[in-house]
Amino acid sequence: MDLLEYQAKALFREIGIPVLPSQCIDRPADLKSLQIPYPVVLKSQVPTGGRSRAGGIRFVENTIDAIAAARAIFNLSILGRYPQVLLAESRYDADQELYLAVILDYSLGRPVLLGSSQGGICVEVLIEHLQKVVVEEKFSPYYARRLAVQMGLQDNLIESVSGIIQKMYQLFVQKDLDLVEINPLGISATGEVMALDGKITVNDSALGRHPELATLVSTIVNGKLERQLPKNQLTSTEGNIGILCNSSCLAATTLDLLYQQQGEPASCLIVEEDGIDYLHSDFSEEQQLQTALEKLTEAQDIEVILVNILSNAAKSEEVAKLITNYILSQLEEVPVLSVANRIEIPTGITSSFRHQTSSLNPTTQTKSASLKKRFSQTALPRFVIRLAVGEIDSTQEILAGIPVYWMDNLDEAVAQAVFLAESTEQNSRQQKN
Repeated sequence: MDLLEYQAKALFREIGIPVLPSQCIDRPADLKSLQIPYPVVLKSQVPTGGRSRAGGIRFVENTIDAIAAARAIFNLSILGRYPQVLLAESRYDADQELYLAVILDYSLGRPVLLGSSQGGICVEVLIEHLQKVVVEEKFSPYYARRLAVQMGLQDNLIESVSGIIQKMYQLFVQKDLDLVEINPLGISATGEVMALDGKITVNDSALGRHPELATLVSTIVNGKLERQLPKNQLTSTEGNIGILCNSSCLAATTLDLLYQQQGEPASCLIVEEDGIDYLHSDFSEEQQLQTALEKLTEAQDIEVILVNILSNAAKSEEVAKLITNYILSQLEEVPVLSVANRIEIPTGITSSFRHQTSSLNPTTQTKSASLKKRFSQTALPRFVIRLAVGEIDSTQEILAGIPVYWMDNLDEAVAQAVFLAESTEQNSRQQKN
């Protein structure tokens, strides 16, 4: 079991490994009483890698930006995991970044020290410069110094880095760990060393000897959100806009824009990214999207669903057809679009952001009026669908007359979603009064 970063750094601090001033954030409002001076970095606390690339690490300069960033990160899934807590940490300017690790090699039956002069997120470069020292006898400072020298370090840096390695090994042995990793270990212009990120893997078989680690592991297990989301359960806030995207970065961007325009997201689902199925590993892409739409439409208080799919033209057309079929099925209509085979329908609607029912032929106008009446009798949310490319005019025409808005610009799609959400809220208040 991997500990969260803030938990690993607490153990680093106890053993004497230098870490930056930090503070755990349970909710965005906690940033109003932040004890760390700006600028700070906010980090999603999930036991997975790829946080930076997914948008789970943000640098902020003030409280307003920090609260907006925290809201986005809390609603951001990284490899199917949503953070229960964020780590706010002082910003650190590093001239050099190293990689250090102590790992239990089961094939050798020995601890191994690992180090690279090129730490950070570029794994290929890190591995290219990776050095290894096997601890064959009783550990001594010699092993740590040997690794530092193999990494190409010189002068005082050998002493300071080898000192960090010794403390890592001490922690490794004291807690019966499988892995202690620092990536990166930042080196400042003055030669100061600082553990900027940390990872600790606990040996499950040793938990009985370390109740303090068992407590940390229990915290992660009880607070995690599984890759397959339980039915009708979404990661949510008190907003009324549901978000559906096909990548973590796209979700983070969408959330940022919503908060900038005073929107109130309720939930955010990511259906697929780089071949990883977030809703279920056995689902096809079509099934993922179908499941996500069901979860968002069934969720309480969601008045608007903002779909933001960025892909090639063919995939955008497939997404448009699937969404159309889903909405028709909810209106007890027989789906009319084949996802596998596109049908030809006379186009009467352009890529503008308003329904132009006046240009439809009489038969289509009658059908649209019927769909509009049925839609008004349901509790379905309104849809704002942003697809950057693809020929979807025929798909738009089928749903003409009901509140489904097709757009190719994300800023305008966000503005439309916020406008619809606010209008719905106002209408609800007027009906209650």
